[in-house]
Order: sequence, then structure tokens, then C-alpha cells
Amino acid sequence: MSSVAVDTQQHQSDHDHDHEHDESSSTVFGFWIYIMSDCILFATLFATYAVLSSNTFGGPAGHEIFSMPFVLVETFLLLTSSFTYGLAMLAMHKDKSKQVVSWLVVTFILGFGFIGMELYEFHELITEGHSWQTSGFLSAFFGLVATHGLHVSLGLIWMVVMMYSVLRYGLTKQVKTRLTCLSLFWHFLDIVWICVFTVVYLMGAIT
Repeated sequence: MSSVAVDTQQHQSDHDHDHEHDESSSTVFGFWIYIMSDCILFATLFATYAVLSSNTFGGPAGHEIFSMPFVLVETFLLLTSSFTYGLAMLAMHKDKSKQVVSWLVVTFILGFGFIGMELYEFHELITEGHSWQTSGFLSAFFGLVATHGLHVSLGLIWMVVMMYSVLRYGLTKQVKTRLTCLSLFWHFLDIVWICVFTVVYLMGAIT
């Protein structure tokens, strides 16, 4: 093979690599924009809750219905899932696909446990007659917490898709990019939950 052909092949390889890098960077940047739009959504829900949190309309206040030990377990599950997803990302950077899937499975189980506890909490409140129709406070509570729960549920579905993708295609550039976007999404939900825990549950339990 001539030196010209070798140079041409090398140039094409470098060009393809740069193109893949640019495409990956654009995807992650676009996902950051989505995260920012979600910040606006949650900021609106938090503002609504702040306005309506004292409007119990004769119904129960937060300290009467919140079980802090229960919520602490919920919080532990979600925060731990963020840590295990971080371990999955470390395995991804080492190109260890089996470890990536293993840590994603652990993350999924923790996240699923969180959703299960949240649904149980909602069921108990509604069974006791404390639904979103009871007062402005409970409407805002259900709206905020359920929206976060919906995001976590979508993240779990996405996680299942990524486990399949890793097993089916391996740790390709595209798969790594999607895992990175899911990582941003999952850690973002953890941050939002810390705010929910502080503003809704912790402050609600002491007021």
C-alpha cells in the first residue's frame, strides 16, 4: 500500500473519530438543555407548593401525615442508586460491559424500591381520605412528588433499555453517550429529591 493511500486512510479515520466526538458532544449538550427545561418545571412546582403549603382547608398538615422514618428509607434508596450508577459509569470508562450491566441492575432495584414505597405512601394517604382533592396543600404535594416519581419511573424504563443495549451491542460510542445522558438525568433526579425531602418532608414535619 502506498504512503498516499495510508495517509488517506488515516485522515479518513481521524475524520470519522472527530465526527463521532462532535456528535456525542452535541447530544450531551442537547440533553443539558433538556435538564435546564426540567429545572424550570420543578421550580414552578416548588413555587406552587410554597404558596399552597399552608392552605390545609381544615385538612391535615404535613406533620400530621408524614412518616419521617419511612421517607428516610426512600431517600436512602434513591441516593444509594445514584452511587451505584456512578459505579456503572466507572465500569463503562473501563469498557467492562458485564460490570456496567450488573451495576445498572442494582441501580434499577433501588430505584424500583423507591417507586414502590412512594406508591405505597400515596395509597395510604388516599385510603385515609387525604387525597389531592382534600386541600391546596395536598394538591401541591401530590403534584410535586408524583411528577418526580414519574421522572424516576421513566428513568427506570430507560435503564432497562440501556441494559439491553449494552448486552446486545456492547459499549459502543453511541451506547456510552446514552449512558452518559441517563447518568445526568438520574443524578438530576437525586438533586431534585433532596430538595423535595428538605422543603416538603423535613420542613413540613417541623412546622
